Amino acid sequence: MKPHALMAATALALLPMTASAERGSDGALKILYWQAASTMNPYLSGIAKEVEAASLVLEPLARFSETGALVPILVDEIPTVENGGVAEDLMSITWTLREGLTWADGTAVTPQDVIFTWKYCTDEHSGCAALSQFDGVADVVAVDDRTIEVRFSEPKPYPYTAFVSSEAPILQEAQFKDCTGELVATCTEENTYPVGTGPYMVTDFRANDVITYAMNPNYREADKPAFASVTIKGGGDPASAARAVLQTGEVDYAWNLQLSPDILAQMTDGPGEVIASDGSAVEFIFMNQTDPDPALGEARATFAGGKHPFLSDPRVGKALSLAIDRSIVAEALYGDAGVPGCAVVPAPELYASDANAGCEVQDLEAAAALLDEAGWTDSDGDGIRDKDGEKLSILFQTSTNGVRQDSQALIKQWWGEIGVETELRNIDASVFFGGDPGSPDTRQKFYADVQMYTDNSKGQDPEAFLGNWSCANVPSPETQWQGNNIQRFCSEDYDALIAEFRTAATLDERGRIAREMNDMLIDSYSIVPLIHRNNISGKARSLEGVRMNSWDSQIWNIADWYRAE
Repeated sequence: MKPHALMAATALALLPMTASAERGSDGALKILYWQAASTMNPYLSGIAKEVEAASLVLEPLARFSETGALVPILVDEIPTVENGGVAEDLMSITWTLREGLTWADGTAVTPQDVIFTWKYCTDEHSGCAALSQFDGVADVVAVDDRTIEVRFSEPKPYPYTAFVSSEAPILQEAQFKDCTGELVATCTEENTYPVGTGPYMVTDFRANDVITYAMNPNYREADKPAFASVTIKGGGDPASAARAVLQTGEVDYAWNLQLSPDILAQMTDGPGEVIASDGSAVEFIFMNQTDPDPALGEARATFAGGKHPFLSDPRVGKALSLAIDRSIVAEALYGDAGVPGCAVVPAPELYASDANAGCEVQDLEAAAALLDEAGWTDSDGDGIRDKDGEKLSILFQTSTNGVRQDSQALIKQWWGEIGVETELRNIDASVFFGGDPGSPDTRQKFYADVQMYTDNSKGQDPEAFLGNWSCANVPSPETQWQGNNIQRFCSEDYDALIAEFRTAATLDERGRIAREMNDMLIDSYSIVPLIHRNNISGKARSLEGVRMNSWDSQIWNIADWYRAE
């Protein structure tokens, strides 16, 4: 395959659907995200509840459609080698902004805004959640008043990471110019009322509660959106969200109905319907590689505080994984919406490793033998293993969610059978997935031994996703606790593979490297796949134009939604 054939295979633009209503004629749209947003700046979060809330306002140069194909958003076309937008030597990509593109305040969108966004995210003190999106970018320059050239430090066969997907939108320089570096989290007004190019603008923001949007008066498509206003309500849980959309019709759309199949089956005859989308989403268990002991003070859960006393030994992580019966979790708690997960990247098939195949088979005997080998035995006969005077005791946290609490209970039982003591903790999802650097309860702080939640790559190429586990992407006080290397995995060999992946020119090569990266993560047992799951949401039967998306923001095409008559 030629070095640029990868781009020809992935840069497929789809035409958006046309709404069947006049601009603003369908009144109010009510959406429920039971994980409430705490900021409108995706660079301070990287988690769906903020990224998707912001996607109504802030837009990237291109997004991924519901099929994983690239769709131009702020540009007229996707650059390729064939159309001259990507250099033959793969050292740069050139994007041309749509003519006449403006921000919601009426000012022109310029290449300077794009350049600023790159500098904003890559500032070493910003703790940018999308840092891996900008791997390999050496410079971003303005060619003219509509054209931006992104230059790479080495040939980059897959150049669609920087400024691509809802995780890496363009910020307005005029608004954020005084909010860089260590100041990123202090600019409350800017982070909650960003000026964007999307179909909507924020009119009222209440952190961890509700966001109200009005139509952007300067939106580039004069006949869109069909809904004059949008409200995204936060809080509650998946069960109450499902009832609100499927049974009572209180809302038009409810996100992430992570419910057991028997509960969903009881809600199928009302004004709403269940919609699903498959992709690469995996419910993961993360094993902290640093010590979360509160006695360490500010060094807690950082490299400065030292390695985790037992989870830094992959034999312990492997034992914990072997003790889990993924088939029971999948069948009882996910039904048709999930299967046992054995890979960090389960899809597309090219990137899916089978090195951990068979992980769905529970093996308590092998798990116990690994703990014996690691020196953890029950010396005092109380049923809990110990070593050098320390008990094998785990604090296991996740967000408040019925399926996750049921998963925790099953896993605690199985870990108990191999002599591991487990304390369960659940945290309100809005807090757990929030980006507040002052909160002790965020996933980034990871003040626990083990935690569980879902993550997935954006688009069909996992370069940026696998880049999350670079040493540079570990959350710490120096980065305001931002960064997506949640479990604090750090390996020079893995970082070398990240660099190699950036320059891999053929699909076969990229598949090989991605699978090798997957296997290195699995072998570290710092991240344990649990369930490869579908994304399930609910919508009103009268709501049309929805193209549910697992590769980008789930509500990526909200400008095309309308109410059927």
